[in-house]
Amino acid sequence: MDFSLFKKIAELSGVSGREDAVRAALLKLFKPVTDEIRVDNMGNIIAYKKGRGVRKLMLAAHMDEIGLMVNHIDDAGFIHFIPVGGIDARTLLAQRVTVHAAKGPVTGVIGTKPVHLLEPAEAAKVVPVKNLFIDAGLVPAQAKELITPGDTVSLERTAVEFGEDFINSKSIDDRAGVYIILEALKKVKKFDCDIYAALNVQEEVGLRGAVTSAYGIDPDLALVVDATAANDLPATPRHEYNCAVGKGVAITVMDSGTIVNPQIVKTLKVLARENGINNQPKISARGSNDAAAIHKTKNGVPTGILSLPTRYIHSSIETCSKADIDAAVDLTVAFIENCCKHNFDF
Repeated sequence: MDFSLFKKIAELSGVSGREDAVRAALLKLFKPVTDEIRVDNMGNIIAYKKGRGVRKLMLAAHMDEIGLMVNHIDDAGFIHFIPVGGIDARTLLAQRVTVHAAKGPVTGVIGTKPVHLLEPAEAAKVVPVKNLFIDAGLVPAQAKELITPGDTVSLERTAVEFGEDFINSKSIDDRAGVYIILEALKKVKKFDCDIYAALNVQEEVGLRGAVTSAYGIDPDLALVVDATAANDLPATPRHEYNCAVGKGVAITVMDSGTIVNPQIVKTLKVLARENGINNQPKISARGSNDAAAIHKTKNGVPTGILSLPTRYIHSSIETCSKADIDAAVDLTVAFIENCCKHNFDF
């Protein structure tokens, strides 16, 4: 795995709806490995790699990340906010953040009432988002001059390697999927399909980018690559593990938004076995991704999902395995090179 490249992609800031910096960087990274590249009206990147035209294959990952949006600056200069996407409120307290203001980034910290001053009943509860605020170290006049309601706020974390095989970073969901597709496009060799890599916006707030990118591409089949919550944690019974970090790429069978085309599931399993790629099934009644929008496009699109098991998802310390990322790259390459040999009809 090219960790330095992954780190570059993961550390970019791109809260849903404000993906400008991510988009600019990804346009430069994907241009050398594709034949055409464009941005649609929603802000999605559509990167085209020409094959033999047998089928149109859509590869999809989302470029946005969870974050916050400023909704008020009070008379003391403290900055109040609302979540953008399903951020885990339990993890926000005492985080360092960046406010993306018009005149440049502003560093702040998320604070609340000190623990020493809490009543016992307050101390026993998770602090609600409405009681949190950002302290940017500014006097009220400065805060109101520099920061405007509507500015987005990203969590300030760097990507690091730790343990034997682990990565810890913000926005593994879903910069890992972006990285996997980029690496697959570099490695793929003989393929009959025309590839349309869609790097979608606003997944975290309702799969919005995928709706327009899929409609515009009108693919014959699709493969979505996204991070997924791994539940391989203490006090969790083994039968409640939906997938586990370090056990290979997860081939999703079902989540709350998609019951995956069974022929694609079978094909992915066979390709993994034939190529010695570590894999595991993922079956869950919770969570979804861009596949939920893509597979319902127009007359319907046979859509597969490769999921990267990720602990502590939707927080600033998302954690995954480098070996699982490599497995996802390899299985994506195998699917691109072999998908036109299979029939995914019912």
